[in-house]
Amino acid sequence: MQPTLKAELRQHALYRRDQLEPAYRAWASAVICEQVAALAFMQAAQVVHGYLPFRSEVDPLPLLATLLARGQRVIVPIVERGTPHLGHSWLTSCTPTDLTAGVYGTPQPRQLVPAPVGAWQLTLVPLVAFCRRGYRLGYGKGYYDRMLAAHPTPTIGIAFAVQAVAMIPAEAHDWRLDWIVTEQGVIETGVRGGG
Repeated sequence: MQPTLKAELRQHALYRRDQLEPAYRAWASAVICEQVAALAFMQAAQVVHGYLPFRSEVDPLPLLATLLARGQRVIVPIVERGTPHLGHSWLTSCTPTDLTAGVYGTPQPRQLVPAPVGAWQLTLVPLVAFCRRGYRLGYGKGYYDRMLAAHPTPTIGIAFAVQAVAMIPAEAHDWRLDWIVTEQGVIETGVRGGG
């Protein structure tokens, strides 16, 4: 029963996210990036595990460019065919010409520079839906739950406010986010606190 409920929540949240006007999506992404960049623990991290935008996700490229300009290092996930685990590459540029489509159309650096697993202090997590307790739904492949279980770090989920749901049924393998940032502000989930 839970997989069906999760599938329904995922479908409805994706629909709401996909229905956002492009101008609103761009504005909200910029607001979210500014809020995340201003967080003290984000400024203190030497290496951040980010992500490159896929489909109608929040676009973190302005944030990643800010981190690189500050001298912080950024690692992004690489989806590899035939494995349930993510690969990782250093990100050296956020310029669209330096990015390309990888497996499933997920963006990745054109020039892959393998990064050591677990070399980051903070993880930005994309999501499809979230609840205020910090649970999230992704696309259903479990990549982030496995990565965070193997290499736990503080986590920041970034999403549009329309992706919020009242409750996400949690299972033992589901990883709780520490913070969630939307265009409406920062949500502290109570996992760690601070900010």
